Amino acid sequence: MTTPTTVDTQLATPAPRSRRSATTPAAPPLSTELQALLRRMRLPYLRAAAPDVLATARSQRWDPAEVLRVLINEEVIGRDAATRRMRSKTANFPTGKTFATWRPDQSSIPQPTQQALSTLEWIGRAENLAVSGASVIQGS
Repeated sequence: MTTPTTVDTQLATPAPRSRRSATTPAAPPLSTELQALLRRMRLPYLRAAAPDVLATARSQRWDPAEVLRVLINEEVIGRDAATRRMRSKTANFPTGKTFATWRPDQSSIPQPTQQALSTLEWIGRAENLAVSGASVIQGS
């Protein structure tokens, strides 16, 4: 049997806690020793998913390799999400900027150019957009 080298996020991943039905019994907590080991190894996403995954694995008689695959997959997904959040925060992208808050009459950009940019067709063509000029912040 060969083991895949990529992480498949679609197979046998448990549903997040928010989507589970109210009739699903709570999974038993991990032992304090296992909690301490996972904390020491800095595996927070695996630690969070472990009770539910282990309960499911026990009830469905999963192969131990499958349990490990699902738990490690949860850790990878969590770390990837945390990396995206951290990189987005580090990039200091402006937040709360939408086309709904855009005031075209106050812009120095010609109206046809504004309309062309708002269609977002340039993204599909993999074109870059460079905007320069003074940043104006109006007080309330």
